[in-house]
Amino acid sequence: MFNEVYDVIVVGAGHAGSEAAAAAANMGSKTLLITMNLQNIAQMSCNPAMGGIAKGQIVREIDALGGYSGIVSDTSAIQFKMLNKSKGPAMWSPRVQSDRMRFAEDWRLLLEQTQNLDFYQEMVSGLVVENGKVVGVKTSLGITVKAKSVVLTNGTFLNGLIHIGDKNFGGGRAGERAATGITEQLIELGFESGRMKTGTPPRVDGRSLDYSKMIEQPGDLNPEKFSYLDTTKPLENQRSCFMTYTSEKVHDLLREGFDRSPMFNGRIKSLGPRYCPSIEDKINRFADKDRHQLFVEPEGWNTVEMYINGFSTSLPEDVQFNALRSVAGFENVKFFRPGYAIEYDYFPPTQLKHTLETKLVDGLYFAGQINGTTGYEEAASQGLMAGINAALKVQEKDSFILQRNEAYIGVLIDDLITKGTEEPYRMFTSRAEYRTLLRQDNADIRLTPRGYDLGLASEKRLKRMEEKLNASNQFVQFFKDTSVTANDANVVLESKNSASVKQQGKMFKLFARPNIDMDDMRKFEKVETYIQENNLDREVLEQAEIQVKYAGYISKEKNNADKLNRLENIKIPANFNYSQLKSMSLEAREKLNKIQPVTISQASRISGVSPADISVLLVFMGR
Repeated sequence: MFNEVYDVIVVGAGHAGSEAAAAAANMGSKTLLITMNLQNIAQMSCNPAMGGIAKGQIVREIDALGGYSGIVSDTSAIQFKMLNKSKGPAMWSPRVQSDRMRFAEDWRLLLEQTQNLDFYQEMVSGLVVENGKVVGVKTSLGITVKAKSVVLTNGTFLNGLIHIGDKNFGGGRAGERAATGITEQLIELGFESGRMKTGTPPRVDGRSLDYSKMIEQPGDLNPEKFSYLDTTKPLENQRSCFMTYTSEKVHDLLREGFDRSPMFNGRIKSLGPRYCPSIEDKINRFADKDRHQLFVEPEGWNTVEMYINGFSTSLPEDVQFNALRSVAGFENVKFFRPGYAIEYDYFPPTQLKHTLETKLVDGLYFAGQINGTTGYEEAASQGLMAGINAALKVQEKDSFILQRNEAYIGVLIDDLITKGTEEPYRMFTSRAEYRTLLRQDNADIRLTPRGYDLGLASEKRLKRMEEKLNASNQFVQFFKDTSVTANDANVVLESKNSASVKQQGKMFKLFARPNIDMDDMRKFEKVETYIQENNLDREVLEQAEIQVKYAGYISKEKNNADKLNRLENIKIPANFNYSQLKSMSLEAREKLNKIQPVTISQASRISGVSPADISVLLVFMGR
């Protein structure tokens, strides 16, 4: 392998690296995955779960494109929940509780079965760059491996520093050393770097907890799954999580350790995730709250290890222990390991193109926490896109970019490279202006054809999606074409306390009422007969119902997206000198010169660039 020239080398085998390696290899590129420990491929460093608000949509998108995260989430799941079911379908978000050990094992086995993929265990200490192009990597043993492109997915390992109370030591994750050398070289090459922080809670012995004092959190009665493929069936048995609360006494015990907290005594200077704060940060920022939720999450089917979601901390271990013992159900708790915080290097993502290739070094790609994001799902989606684009570049094919109206993945990457981030970036549904279009239920319809064109999604997967789309479209047309008498309609309407009708009308109009659902419509014999004769499954019924109920919203968002895409089609010349546009504000000129947007639409989303500045640019370009 040392004499080979690889098409793609992926550095790091976390969620980003695993997806990047799988994508590049499955697209026919000779790929090498280098990681410091092959036993920890796709390790769940923090909570044992995949999906959640907006994150679940991302996992579905990865799956639709032909990535592996959805498949592994299903094969290793111990609980499934569809979050936000009480809200509109744009907010529905799937989430699984995972078996941590099985998740990593399933990922490794999938990767080992992937053609064109080699593995090597060692630390990469630097890059080989010639004439502004990456041509390989150097390892800590002094070995050089040549490549046509390199994807860096270093996670929290770049100069990682772990903090527990007044102690700190180098490390990229508990029990693993930090990676050194790469940051320093990238800075020499002209890259700007920064520091970020994240944290994790204590892991405890589940045998030492009293669950009778907690509130059980079971999975869904009729669980679904992530992948659109039939690789697994929905869960028949599930493990419950449990919920409990902190108290004023717990908060007081935690406050006693604040003077030894690296977050408060100045030893940690970097910013942590705003939307997943440590317990000490929560009781400091939200001093008016007398309690906070804690979720006790099993780490797997058979292990007794429990993850205490909501109690992320870097306080001294004795403070963590004493405070947790005052939580209901934790009176006799035993630790497996304390919580800790970790600081690590990242590189502001405004230094990247939409393909995740760096602007400074040709053929070099960044994906995951190196770009300032937090979360397995955000990392995995970037890895997938970086792996795809690295393979396409080597194959001398057009790059693959998802627009904001096509996928949450498109929103994520556009936000990162256009706006940058100074704190760990997490995806939310509110970040997507077209979230009615970007639902978890239609990710396959949106993206499977794109994945098929890339060679990642199989023909079988494409055919399955097309059958679902055709069946749901025909079912919607059935509602538009089929009439119902006033008497029949009113029987259903009265049962739902909905206003009655006076004359015969189309079923579509009846179904569009907000308080009428598919179960109500199935009370009509014509509807039930159609479903049975056409053997319609849950996915088709759900898709048809959404298309009927949200037809107006979907149409409006599509029109808005079409208007935006007109600006996406107006390209800005490469290396355009904005300093010549004296009518434009100074801030806009500085920001535009730094980020070098590719289109007018991207330029309009840069912070500090006003509509007036865009008008100046359009006039200059003859528009």
